[in-house]
Amino acid sequence: MPEVIINNVIVNFPFKPYQVQEEYMAKVIECLQNSKNGVLESPTGTGKTLSLLCSSLSWLLTKKAQLQAQSLITAVEEPNFGGYFLKQLNNGLTKSTGDSNPSTNFNWAAPKIIYASRTHSQLSQAMQELKRTSYKHTSTAVLGSRDQLCIHPEVSKETNSSNKIYMCHSKVKSRTCFYYNNVEIRKEDPLFKNEVLDIEDLVKAGQKYKCCPYFLSRELKQNADITFMPYNYLLDAKARRSQGIDLQNNIIILDEAHNVEKMCEEAASLQICSTDIAMCIDEITAAMEDIAKDIEQQNDLFMENSGNVSKDFTADDLCILKAMFLELEKTIDAIQITKRDEGDTHPGGYIFELLGKAQLTHGKEQLVIEKLEKIIFYLTTTSTSPFTRKGNALQKFSDLLRTVFSSGNSLSHKEKVKQCYKVYIQFEEPKRSKKNDVWETRKIVSKNEGKVISYWCFSPGFSMQQLMEQGVRSIILTSGTLSPLKPFISELEIPIDIQLQNPHIIKEDQICVGILGQGPDGYSLNSSFNTRNDPKYIASLGRTIFNFSCLIPHGLLIFFPSYPIIRKCKEEWQNTGLWTKIADRKPIYVEPQYKDGFTNVINEYYEKIKDPSCKGAIFMAVCRGKVSEGLDFANANGRAVLITGLPFPPLKDPRVILKQRYLEEMKSQNKEGLSGQQWYQLEASRAINQAIGRIIRHKNDYGAIILCDCRFDNPSFKKHFSPWLRPYIKNFTNFGVITKELRDFFRYAENTLPQPNMVGGRSINSNISLPAMSASFDTTVSRTGKNTSRQYFEKSSTQDTFNIDSYINETEKNRKKVETKNKNLFELLETESKPVINFSDCKLRDNYTVCELTKNVNEPATKKRKIKMLPVEFNEYLSGPSTSSSANIKHIDNSIHSQQTFEETNNDTDKKTLGKVYLKEVKRSLSEVNYKMFAKMIQEYTKTGNFEELLKVLQNLFSPKRGLLHLFKGFKHFLKKQHIVVFETHVALMENVQT
Repeated sequence: MPEVIINNVIVNFPFKPYQVQEEYMAKVIECLQNSKNGVLESPTGTGKTLSLLCSSLSWLLTKKAQLQAQSLITAVEEPNFGGYFLKQLNNGLTKSTGDSNPSTNFNWAAPKIIYASRTHSQLSQAMQELKRTSYKHTSTAVLGSRDQLCIHPEVSKETNSSNKIYMCHSKVKSRTCFYYNNVEIRKEDPLFKNEVLDIEDLVKAGQKYKCCPYFLSRELKQNADITFMPYNYLLDAKARRSQGIDLQNNIIILDEAHNVEKMCEEAASLQICSTDIAMCIDEITAAMEDIAKDIEQQNDLFMENSGNVSKDFTADDLCILKAMFLELEKTIDAIQITKRDEGDTHPGGYIFELLGKAQLTHGKEQLVIEKLEKIIFYLTTTSTSPFTRKGNALQKFSDLLRTVFSSGNSLSHKEKVKQCYKVYIQFEEPKRSKKNDVWETRKIVSKNEGKVISYWCFSPGFSMQQLMEQGVRSIILTSGTLSPLKPFISELEIPIDIQLQNPHIIKEDQICVGILGQGPDGYSLNSSFNTRNDPKYIASLGRTIFNFSCLIPHGLLIFFPSYPIIRKCKEEWQNTGLWTKIADRKPIYVEPQYKDGFTNVINEYYEKIKDPSCKGAIFMAVCRGKVSEGLDFANANGRAVLITGLPFPPLKDPRVILKQRYLEEMKSQNKEGLSGQQWYQLEASRAINQAIGRIIRHKNDYGAIILCDCRFDNPSFKKHFSPWLRPYIKNFTNFGVITKELRDFFRYAENTLPQPNMVGGRSINSNISLPAMSASFDTTVSRTGKNTSRQYFEKSSTQDTFNIDSYINETEKNRKKVETKNKNLFELLETESKPVINFSDCKLRDNYTVCELTKNVNEPATKKRKIKMLPVEFNEYLSGPSTSSSANIKHIDNSIHSQQTFEETNNDTDKKTLGKVYLKEVKRSLSEVNYKMFAKMIQEYTKTGNFEELLKVLQNLFSPKRGLLHLFKGFKHFLKKQHIVVFETHVALMENVQT
C-alpha cells in the first residue's frame, strides 16, 4: 500500500490519497501529537472514515514503538551499552514520531483509541473500512449490549433489556451459563486476537466456538488498541461505569458527530412519573411478601430443599425503602401545577429539593442504589411468570439517582445543574383499569392525578466536560455535516484548538443544485405551518414531483419535514389520482414511521432500482428519519434528492421551548453565544444537510439536489449549508428553467461521466445492503448497461426540448410487457382479440402542465408488443372461461385437430401452444353443458388432486363410443406426475374396449 509522510508520521493508505484526505489526516495527527481537541468536517464521499482510521492508527503504532524504545533506552543506559547507541535511538525516535518534545511523553502508558458512532450499522461500516487497510491486524474490539450479543437460548429470548441483564448476572454468578464459562478458554484464540470482528462477526464466532460474545468483547477491550462502541456507552456516565470504560489518557473519536449535541443532552436527561413511583412501591411490597412467606416456612423440615434463593437484603431494608417511596409519592402528589395545559418549569436544582424530602441526599444515594440493585436482581431471577413484578420500575428509579448525583456533591456541580437543567412537571395521562367485562365503564385507577417529572439537560457541554474530567488525551469530533462550526463549537463548551472544513472531491459538472420556489402551475412552494395544509400547495407539490419523476433517471429521494406532512400529501394525492400518475412513472416507497418493516421497504426499493424493466423508483422519507441517517444511495440508487420544506422542530414542544429559553439565558451572559432562534433554524439546516448527504457518495458519483421551498432563498438560511455546496446553488425562476437545467445535466452526465459496471441492472459498486457500506474509491468505469431513460436523453441531445411524452410512452410500454408475462391463457386470448392501444397516438392535454417543454413534441413510433409464451400449469388455462372463448381462439391454426394431434405430441412441444390447441378441440367436441363440467372437473383436480373423480368425468366425456378417445389420451400431458402411470393403464383398457 502507498506510504505518505504526514507531520513526520508514516501513514499507509490503500491508494494514493487525494489532497483533501492528506489535509484531513494532517489535522487528525496534529490533534493527537499535541493532545488537542479538534472539530473536522469533510463531505460525505471524501473518504473521511478511511482517512480517520489510517491517520490515528499510524500515529498510535508509532507512539507505541516510541514507548517500547524508551524502555530500551532506560535499559541501555548501563555503562556497557555505551553512549553512541543511546544517541542513535534518541535521534531515530524524534524523527519517527514528529512530537516536538518526545522525551516528555514517556511518563505514561500507551494511549488507546475509542471510536464511537451513533449506531452499530455505522460502526460496522467503519470496521469494514478498517479491513481494507494495512492496519487490519491491529488489536480491535467492539462493544455491544446483550440485545445484540447474547446467544444464551433462554436469556436472549427475554424482551426487556433490564431483565436480560439480571438474568445474565444470575447465570454468571452461579456459573450456569455454558457460553460464559468458555470465554476464559477461547479469548486467546487467534481469530479473536488477530481479526477485525464487528457485532455480526462476533456473534457468529461465539456460536461457532460456544463462547459468550458479550463477555468476550469485554475481554478483548482490555488489550485492544482501538475499541468501537455506540455513543451512549461513552457519553452516558452510567453506561461508562457499567461497561468499565477507562478514559484516562485515551483518545476519543466521535464520528457522525452532527448527532453529538442531542446525544449528550439525552444521555444526561431522564423522566419519571407517579405511576413509576407506585410501581416501585408495588415491587418492594412483592419482595416483602416473599420474605413473609419465608418466615412462615422457617419451621418447615423441608426448608433446605425448597429451592429458595438467598437474599442480599433484609426485611428492614425493604421497610426503609418502602417508607422512602411512600414519602416521595406523597411529595409528588402535593406538587401544585399552576399551568394545567402547559405544565410548570422549575430550575434544575429543584430535583434535589424533591428527593431531599424523601431523605435522598448526597451520600445516601449510593447505599440506596446498592440495595435497589440487590432487590432488582432477586425479583428478576426468581420470577417465573411474565406477569409478576421484575424490578423494572426500581431500575428506572436507580437510573434517576445515578443521573442526578453523577458528579458528586460539590458546589460547582450543583451550580452547573441549576444552570444546565430544567425540571418540567406536567399532568400524567390517566391510565385506565383493564376489565374483562367490556360493558363495564372503565374507571381511573387512582383518584389523584399523576404527574410526569422531566429532568432535562439543555447543555451538551455538561456531558462533554465530564469526559474531559476523566483525563482524556484528545477528542476529535468529525462528520460530513457540522456547518456552521462556530455555533457547534460553542455548544460543546470544551476547548477546540484545531478546525477543518474540507471541500468536496467532485467537480462542478457532477452536481446540479437549485432552489425552486414555484411548481409547474406557478403556485408558490412553501411548506410553512400556515400553508402546508393548503390543497393548492399540496397539488402543486404533487405536480412538481410528477414532472421530476419523468425527468430524473433511476432513484429519486424525496424528503418531507415530518411524518404528518408526508401522510397528508399522500392522502391528498391519492384522492385526486395524482399518486397513481406518479406511481405509473416510478414505483413509490414510503418510509415507515416505526422500525417494523423498514428493512423490507428499503430493500424493495433497492431491488426495484436494479430491475432493468423499471425506470427506477421513488423513496419518500422524512428529515431526521431512518433514511436520512447512515444509508448509502450511491450511483443509480439516488440520482436526485428533493427537499420539500424546512424541518423545524415542533414549535410548541415543551422541550423545544425550554431549549430556546435556556439559550437566551446563556446569551445574556455571553453575547457570542447562540440565540434560541438561531438554534431553531440550525436544527432545520443540519437535518437538510444530512438528507442531502445521502447522494454523491464517491468521486465518480453525480446527482441533483432540488430545494422545493421558496424560503430556501433566504440569505440567512443559505449560509447554513455546507461550504462545499454553497457555490453551486442556483435560483430557478420558473419550472421551465429547472426542467431544461436537469435535462441538460443528466444528458451530459450519462454521456460524459464514468458509469459504474452494471450486473443485471445493478451497479456492482453500489452498496445497498443493510447496514449501508461506505463508497468505494476505486470505482470501475464502464459505459455498458444504459437504461431506456438514458437512451432517451441521448436521443434528444440534438433537440431543444426533452421529449417527456416519449419517455412516458416507453415507460408505459415496458410496464405492459411485464404485466403480459404474468397473464394466464384466457387473459392472453382476450388481449389478442381486443384492439391494442397505440401510445404513440396519445397526446397529453395542452392544459396538463404549464411547463412549455412538455408541449408540441414529436414522438417516436412505438414498437410492436411481443408476448412471450411461457409454460404454465393446465389449471391456468381453465381458470374462468368466458363465453367468447371460441371466438378468442380463431387465430389458432385450424389444421391442428386431427385424432393424432394429442397422441403424437412429444415432450418438446411448447406446452402453452398445446394447451391452446387442446382447449379448442375440447370446446369444438363438447356441448356447452359438458364443457362446463369439464372446466369444473379441472378446477377440482387442481385444488384437491382427486384423480379417481377426474377419471370418472374424463371417461364419461371422452368415451370411445363418442369417438373422443384421442381427447382422453391427450389429457395425459396435463396430469400430475404421480398419476401418469395409472392413467396409461386406463388408456390401454379403453383402447381394448374400442377394438
